[in-house]
Amino acid sequence: MEINRVFIAGNLTRDPELRMIAGGTAVCDLGLASNRRYRKQGSDQLQEETCFVTVTVWGRQAENCNQYLSKGKQVVVEGRLKFDQWADKESGKNRSKLTVVADRVHFMPRSSEGGSTQGGYSTTGEQSSGTREQSSGSGEQNSGGSTNEFPQGQPFNDEVPF
Repeated sequence: MEINRVFIAGNLTRDPELRMIAGGTAVCDLGLASNRRYRKQGSDQLQEETCFVTVTVWGRQAENCNQYLSKGKQVVVEGRLKFDQWADKESGKNRSKLTVVADRVHFMPRSSEGGSTQGGYSTTGEQSSGTREQSSGSGEQNSGGSTNEFPQGQPFNDEVPF
């Protein structure tokens, strides 16, 4: 069994870069920085390291990222790893890059923006806590006692046609 699943949270290092490919499909590249704080064994000093990741988002979700995100915004990305290899045209050396292809991008509000640091808005119309309203067989909606802090959009098909 093989599993290729990534969850990463961090801040955008630059504004989203949107481009359209043949057929009109939107592709957006995000630069993401994720910090890790730790203490070295036998030391009281706090250490910090930063991991920089390139994230590729496709379809309507890419358009939403371009519209609503900017440098410094916090996001949680759910996706898969992709390994690209190519030969450098100038030097002829082999190059490679590991990126994340996003299935979902959750926009995280800062405490000054929404008052609450829980929940968040996902470009798939879900709250980032993973709860979703479900309809019962009688057509009634079960709210589960929660209130929606963010507007819920229509679900969309973010499948990439290949």
